Amino acid sequence: MKIVLATSNLDKVKEIKEFLKGYEIYALSEVVKPFEIVEDGSTFQQNALIKSKAVFAKLKELGLEDEFVSLSDDSGISVDALGGEPGIYSARYFDLDENDKVCGKNANDANNRAKLISKLKALNLKSSPAHYTACIAISSKFGDYTTHGFMYGKAIDEERGTNGFGYDALFIPDGFTKTLGELDNETKLKISHRSKGLELANFALKSLKKNYK
Repeated sequence: MKIVLATSNLDKVKEIKEFLKGYEIYALSEVVKPFEIVEDGSTFQQNALIKSKAVFAKLKELGLEDEFVSLSDDSGISVDALGGEPGIYSARYFDLDENDKVCGKNANDANNRAKLISKLKALNLKSSPAHYTACIAISSKFGDYTTHGFMYGKAIDEERGTNGFGYDALFIPDGFTKTLGELDNETKLKISHRSKGLELANFALKSLKKNYK
């Protein structure tokens, strides 16, 4: 059994490969031509399933459903002081207007972080309780499966560290004094929301593997 990841985010691909050792894992572009997937769900779970199902449908078109499963991750940070923002819009936060509508395609990690910082500063806050959520979805010829992982801590109003990606430089996990951007990869892999979700997903993958070639 081979796994194709429903993402073009190379940082996510690297992190997932580091955790799911023992599996033959491919980035989306290595198996099928990347295509646009409209993530119009209202939860992490819905968006993760939209992606994994869309990629598995492509695999079926290519006659690869007996060889591959698809795995997707939908994740983000939710900041208490901001009413849970950016949540499912974490990757598109910069493009989110005041009515929670996505306008444009200009968002990137840097301007997403800048917007979060500006929102905290507007409230005169140096930090706020926050948490990361990751939903892992697996689609296969035997059905669809999802798991969740969480990591709690606080979001701060300044960037610290250059390791990681996304909002890592702004998030200090509970029990630590450093941001994810300052922690080494080994430590981050042990505590991350994505790792916790993947650890649970691994039970489904092991079961599926027994029924694949």
